[in-house]
Amino acid sequence: MKDKPIAMLLLAGVCMFCCAAGHAVTIPSGQTPGTGMPPRVHNRQATSFAETGRNGLRLDERSDNGLAWWPDMRLADGTIEFDARGKDVFQRSFIGVAFHGFDESTYDAIYFRPFNFRAPDPARRNHAVQYIAMPNYDWQKLRSEHPDAYEKPISPAPSPDEWFHVRITVAHPKVSVYVNQQTEPSLVVEQLSSRKSGWIGFWVGNNSGGDFANLKVTASK
Repeated sequence: MKDKPIAMLLLAGVCMFCCAAGHAVTIPSGQTPGTGMPPRVHNRQATSFAETGRNGLRLDERSDNGLAWWPDMRLADGTIEFDARGKDVFQRSFIGVAFHGFDESTYDAIYFRPFNFRAPDPARRNHAVQYIAMPNYDWQKLRSEHPDAYEKPISPAPSPDEWFHVRITVAHPKVSVYVNQQTEPSLVVEQLSSRKSGWIGFWVGNNSGGDFANLKVTASK
């Protein structure tokens, strides 16, 4: 069976959300985050912006993790694609996407540390992309108990201050992460949570903000 697109999100432009294939709701162009339809924002302020080639969503910097998520857009197995931009500031840029979410503290996530993309220290480069399963498996626990299993380098490494493209395939329990159209995944893991579906949202880490655009979610069945 061919993949069925369940949602295409052009942030700050024409947005579409759906609960299942074949049922979509359109948000008028220019609608700002936090009004009317989702995204629903947790522990951040979200603003829209436009620049050449992208209409995006920006999350500000605050302590603890933050989310902008769409509880009406759920995914089981499928593909999540988006553009992201962080910054090259040590320990101040953690950006990614949460999926199979239940609430603001219970979800799986793939996130990136742009400040590690091209770090001179090989150990830091090895911590470029990370999988977590909250609340039981944060990065500290995974790095301590399973070093290098749930975080990897990215090759070739993107520029830490520029946009990069992400494609994540979810086929429970396998998750594969591809960066900038690479044919080989930068990270492949098996999910540590038992959830097989849930909501999707952009994610930023402690003291971090980030820019996001061109979210596309495609269900595989």
